[in-house]
Amino acid sequence: MSDHPTDKSPAPAPSPAALERLFRIRERGSTAAREVRGGLATFFTMAYILVLNPIILSGAEDKYGNQLDFGQLVTVTALVAAVMTVLMGLTANLPLALAAGLGLNTVVAYQIAPLMTWPDAMGLVVLEGIVVCLLAATGVREAVMNAIPQPLKMAISVGIGMFIALIGFIDAGFATRIPDAAGTTVPLQLGGGGTLGGWPVVVFCAGVLLTVSLLARGVKGAILISIMAMTVVAIVINSVADIADEAWGLTVPDWPGDVVEAPDFGLLGEFSFFGAFDEVSAVTVVLLVFTLFLTDFFDTMGTAVGVTSEAGLLDERGRVPRLGRLLFVDGLATVAGGAASGSSNTSYIESAAGVGEGARTGLANLVTGALFGLALLFTPLALVVPSQAAAPALVAVGFLLMTQVRHVDWTRYDIAVPAFLTIAVMPFTYSITNGLGAGFIAYVVLQAVMGRARRVHPLMWAASALFTVYFAIEPIEDLLGV
Repeated sequence: MSDHPTDKSPAPAPSPAALERLFRIRERGSTAAREVRGGLATFFTMAYILVLNPIILSGAEDKYGNQLDFGQLVTVTALVAAVMTVLMGLTANLPLALAAGLGLNTVVAYQIAPLMTWPDAMGLVVLEGIVVCLLAATGVREAVMNAIPQPLKMAISVGIGMFIALIGFIDAGFATRIPDAAGTTVPLQLGGGGTLGGWPVVVFCAGVLLTVSLLARGVKGAILISIMAMTVVAIVINSVADIADEAWGLTVPDWPGDVVEAPDFGLLGEFSFFGAFDEVSAVTVVLLVFTLFLTDFFDTMGTAVGVTSEAGLLDERGRVPRLGRLLFVDGLATVAGGAASGSSNTSYIESAAGVGEGARTGLANLVTGALFGLALLFTPLALVVPSQAAAPALVAVGFLLMTQVRHVDWTRYDIAVPAFLTIAVMPFTYSITNGLGAGFIAYVVLQAVMGRARRVHPLMWAASALFTVYFAIEPIEDLLGV
């Protein structure tokens, strides 16, 4: 972590020559050991997707009442994550892992699939991915990212920090949504009923304290040590205490009876590229692809800036290294996810956990990808780590990203207000895309109000116009009668 006191460590030892040539480990101030630790940390904070993505997709029905098989979804979720994460590491040399995108899979499951068959829905994901790849190959996507003013890039990192910390609190059950039936306007509460209770939350709280204590002491491997230590604690507590499985959430810390399961690749290739046009109008297809595209496009933008900024990899102009390759691989991941019927795959903000552990190169991705590959066979073992043991890493990384707020000039309202909206809207709406949209639109409007419209990059105007359409998509659909 380039900006933090815990990063003051001796000069890294030389890495093996082949690894150094491929990943420039020493050049980036890292070591092979740090990259391995970072790759492990990233995997453990992302492993929940092996359960959550199948739950979301298998829980929905297409237009004809068909459902996807849970076991097959676990297989394709792990497979695509493994392949694309390794590809990102080898081509872009960045510690940025990929897997099925949350939010994107919900759109596919509950907005697109009910209008057509599952293969048709996955075909639209493939189509959207091809569009993203074309924009990346032509340099348009990279140009948009480079057009973002530096203060907004810092605000994106801070907003993601707040967002990722909230994800940690929610995943661990430290904060929960208050049901609408409760008759209150307060959306979130402490614990399950306004107070903390139950052993799983104890594990999380202890994990947070352990993680920040190790970070403050400058202990190498702090995040990974915390995840593994609290997993052991959770397994012990679960074995001696009478705890319902539901209290742990998606992953129960119980040693599995069968460690190995054979993967089922039955969903591979089950997509129809043009089938959607037979089910809905061309206008509806365009709007659905546009919704997927905008969310995917800008989620990746925010994640790339946030993770590489925390790793200290941005250049003096705030640009992400090897951005073109990063964006193209991210587009390929979308295509691969749709082709495998596992929904769009995208870059994961949880990669920041690996960066917090010291990862600075694509070598960490090889570790993370290898673990996703092993999960094809050892899924029961990978799912032993409960959210309460992994979520403290997200809270700690959220704090580390938050420290970049000092780079925003809060005395200039034309910069500070867009930065504030970017930071606030991300966690408050549970969406990186929404935060980016609010910040972009506020920035161009305020620059115009201040008489500086000509200083705003044309791509910022274009992106803001797209976000305006994105936020007004329902009125537009009503106007078009779709």
